[in-house]
Amino acid sequence: MDDFRTVALPYCLKKMEDGTYIILNRKYKPIGFNSQEHVIYEDYPIHHKIKGINRKTATSLSWNNSDNTDTIFLYNDGCVPTHSTENMSNYLNKLKALAKYKVTR
Repeated sequence: MDDFRTVALPYCLKKMEDGTYIILNRKYKPIGFNSQEHVIYEDYPIHHKIKGINRKTATSLSWNNSDNTDTIFLYNDGCVPTHSTENMSNYLNKLKALAKYKVTR
C-alpha cells in the first residue's frame, strides 16, 4: 500500500522532447496515477511548458543542487519529506517556489 505522498505529490519534473514538462510522483507516474502498469506519457494531455526553468532554477529546485533541466528531482530516498520535519520544510520550500512559475500548454 502506498501513502498519499507517493501517489499525489511531485517527486520530479521530467522534460519531454518538445520542451514541456510532466510532473511525476514517486512511482514515476503522472501525479495521481496509482498503477503498476507502464504509462506512455505522450498519451495523456499532462505536459506543461513551465516558464523560467533553466539551469539556475533547476539547481534551486533539485534536492542535490543539480543543474540538470532534463529531470529535476525534488527529493530522493535520503531526504523523503515525510521522514523528518527538516526534510518536509525543504520540500515545501521547493513546492512554494514551483507554485510561482507560469505554465502553458
